[in-house]
Amino acid sequence: MTGLLDLAGVAPDATPAALWLLVPLFAVGVFGIVFPILPGLIVCLGTVLVWALEVGGTRAWATFGVAAAIYLLAVVLQITIPGRKMKAEGVGGATILLGLAAAVVGFFVVPVVGAPLFFVAGIYLVELSRYRDGQRAWAATRSALKGVLRSMGVELSAAMLIAITWGVGIVSHSV
Repeated sequence: MTGLLDLAGVAPDATPAALWLLVPLFAVGVFGIVFPILPGLIVCLGTVLVWALEVGGTRAWATFGVAAAIYLLAVVLQITIPGRKMKAEGVGGATILLGLAAAVVGFFVVPVVGAPLFFVAGIYLVELSRYRDGQRAWAATRSALKGVLRSMGVELSAAMLIAITWGVGIVSHSV
């Protein structure tokens, strides 16, 4: 009985082999949060999903379920916290939407750094046309930058919680 079965006739645990590919992929997801080249948090969640598919079992799927709940909570917090703070500091909802549209354009025009640069420039230009005052426009832009950093903080915190959850799932599955 060789091949897929070990000497005791039991299928070996797939976790170690899967982790050689998935841990670096998770790190790419975290990199994608800091440098918005790709949707980093969804990549992190996807690695846990692939692990759960590969390993199977109740513990693996429970681990993925907790990770998915963390992801969903992070999405809600990403929308509510920065947006609420920016609105409280005088940045309008339309300004944020136009800044996001500029970020999408920037993503394709200037790879890697285009999205955040165009977001900031879009916010500044919209607020400059709105107030006709460079200082006030810059204050709104600073508020938008803080919002981007808050959003990134929420994503990074969620990625850390997903990593911890996944680690606990791996350890509990291996026992």
